[in-house]
Amino acid sequence: MGVTKWDAPPWGEMDGPPTSAGTVPCHTESERRSVLKKVLIANRGEIAVRVIRTCKELGVATVAVYSELDRDALHVRLADEAYALGGQTAAESYLNTEAILDVIERSGADAVHPGYGFFSENTDFARAITERGVTFIGPPPEAIEVMGDKISARHAAERVGVSGVPGRTDVLTSPEQITAFGNEFGWPVAIKAAYGGGGRGMKVVQGPDKAAEALESAMREALSYFGRDECYVERYLAWPRHVEMQIICDTHGNGIWLGERDCSAQRRHQKLIEESPAPDFPHDVRVAMGEASVKVAQACGYVNAGTVEFLYQDGEFFFLEMNTRLQVEHPVTELVTGLDLVEWQLRVASGEPIGFTQDDVQCNGHAIEVRINAENPAEGAFLPSPGTITRMVAPGGPGVRLDAGYESGDTVSQFYDNLVAKLVVWGHDREAARRRMLRAIEETVIEGVATTLPADVAILSHPDFIAAAHSTNWVEQTLDLAGVTSDATAVAPTSAPTEDGEAAPRVLRDVTAEVDGRRYQVKLWVPDLGDAVAVQAGGAVKVAGPKRPKAAAAGAGSGTVAVPMQGTIVKVLVTEGDTVEVGQTVCVLEAMKMENNVNAEKAGTVKEVRVAPGESVGPGDVIAVIE
Repeated sequence: MGVTKWDAPPWGEMDGPPTSAGTVPCHTESERRSVLKKVLIANRGEIAVRVIRTCKELGVATVAVYSELDRDALHVRLADEAYALGGQTAAESYLNTEAILDVIERSGADAVHPGYGFFSENTDFARAITERGVTFIGPPPEAIEVMGDKISARHAAERVGVSGVPGRTDVLTSPEQITAFGNEFGWPVAIKAAYGGGGRGMKVVQGPDKAAEALESAMREALSYFGRDECYVERYLAWPRHVEMQIICDTHGNGIWLGERDCSAQRRHQKLIEESPAPDFPHDVRVAMGEASVKVAQACGYVNAGTVEFLYQDGEFFFLEMNTRLQVEHPVTELVTGLDLVEWQLRVASGEPIGFTQDDVQCNGHAIEVRINAENPAEGAFLPSPGTITRMVAPGGPGVRLDAGYESGDTVSQFYDNLVAKLVVWGHDREAARRRMLRAIEETVIEGVATTLPADVAILSHPDFIAAAHSTNWVEQTLDLAGVTSDATAVAPTSAPTEDGEAAPRVLRDVTAEVDGRRYQVKLWVPDLGDAVAVQAGGAVKVAGPKRPKAAAAGAGSGTVAVPMQGTIVKVLVTEGDTVEVGQTVCVLEAMKMENNVNAEKAGTVKEVRVAPGESVGPGDVIAVIE
């Protein structure tokens, strides 16, 4: 096995990374055309946009699918064809296997790219695709089955001599199992979704009294996001770094590692900032980790791009899991290697061998990515902020890249993940990249929803981050976010329909029409009603109904308990007449696939409960009154 080189940029002190294949062998124009003819992207948002763009460059036709809320989404607008799945929630649309299979049949797609999230690591979905003779742009179902289950993945890694964090490999069925493990290995412990990733369905349990509540919440989140609720428990490391290795394997027995990414800046066990290479990271550990990653992948017959994740602490690394898909943070690897990973996904899926060896891989300079999530940092609370983006301006300049799934006028729905865009920069070293990122963030404008960008600035500017002294726990345990918040700009109201009975003049409009579920863009002469109706994302007319009373002054010590964001009530923990303390959880609210506790700001007796599980609420809705 060769060694990935980390040299000075061969292109010198230019202001940006290479734009083609970097230092690995390039392809001629004819070679760059994929044998795949039409790819259906079974996803949405920025990853669907990302895949569509590479497909277009390779001359591959693209098929988008969409829910009712995504009828006019950016990925739908960019694709060559688009088909309606129906429904609003993920379960009704992007997790509806039969609906997606039907679109494959109707569109004639010969391949499916799953993106990440949704069905990207679902064995049954991958098998349903391949059994129809359609190419799944990812690993074979058998590899997903082994690595998609985090428990069997640990076994597979151990068989090739790669050790994981100490933990139990049986599925949790009761909180007593968590208590027994914590008493043996020490507290805190981590509950993790067996079929999950990205921090979804992960709960840190500080002691036995929290085990039952944490297990219930972890299972509920896992079921909501991944469609399965199995969980397991492992030791929770106190101050680790999250370091992961990008790999790619082909059908000819070749396996390559493409350098590592440090993803230690996290909140709620979900990544905020990623970078490559990992700072202050010994090269011998890098090589050992890369070789271990390829061993793990080849042990399960892995094919295509994937990521093997590790926790690194005190000079040791522990196998965490393998993500059998493209990662959100893949652009930082692309910027330091010069490779288009989506292109290589398509090439490997077409049966091509990897056209270079380990010794050919060179990683140059430094890249940093910040995830722009529709969340208000809110001094560390990170509250989901769904809504319509009224204005969005991308940054520019050398070495700057923005992967976005939205544009001005698009709506970020409470029903899906809240990732709006990824801002990625390259610099000749880490400090140059850090300063470039701060400049790019300053140029970025997003109005209408709150975003995590103010928190990103706080992280990038902190001495601990600059010195690479942070860990996966650092944001929540050390970083002071006092005063760090993001205010969404209010959406301008629309005018009411005209009622004078006069025939309105006609104007030529671009109109979206659906014929037998397929989306068409047509031009029609329609009445000019101006801004007569308010239209939601997806094109449905929004009819205003009665609203719950808003909290007039729900400040500290208020007797009204109001929700801070739009979402769905999943659990109510109090009833009328109960006595509550300051900080006690009144209900659990799910927004953008994350569970959030809504707490009492005043001690007293519950006078009124105004919600029930399953109800939808909006920002400021009063859910309970305490006197």
